[in-house]
Amino acid sequence: QMQLVESGGGSIQPGGSLRLSCAASGRTIDRIAMAWFRQVGGNERERVATLSSGGDIKTYSDVVEGRFVISRDIDKNLLYLQMDSLKPEDTAVYYCAARRSGFGYSVWAKDYDYWGQGTQVTVSS
Repeated sequence: QMQLVESGGGSIQPGGSLRLSCAASGRTIDRIAMAWFRQVGGNERERVATLSSGGDIKTYSDVVEGRFVISRDIDKNLLYLQMDSLKPEDTAVYYCAARRSGFGYSVWAKDYDYWGQGTQVTVSS
């Protein structure tokens, strides 16, 4: 089992930056495929960024490509999402997710086994 806890959300003006963190416990995030998703209201969760189990392959949705960066610190068991040049349309609840050991990264929320509780990001002037 793995537990995930997100932090770092908040309210910020357009053009600003935030860094989200996801603290994992229960097992190491080494060799675990992980991702950030976001959700607005009752809409489906959409993939923001994924990180392969080896940490060498990163994918981003088109709307965040070039502005967001996913990374991890294995020693601290933390996953990060650096978000720059934030826009009002980035407003959402952001979730950290992880797959079970042995599975590769996926862009689909249904493929992830472990989820955090989410952290709200609000971009508004």
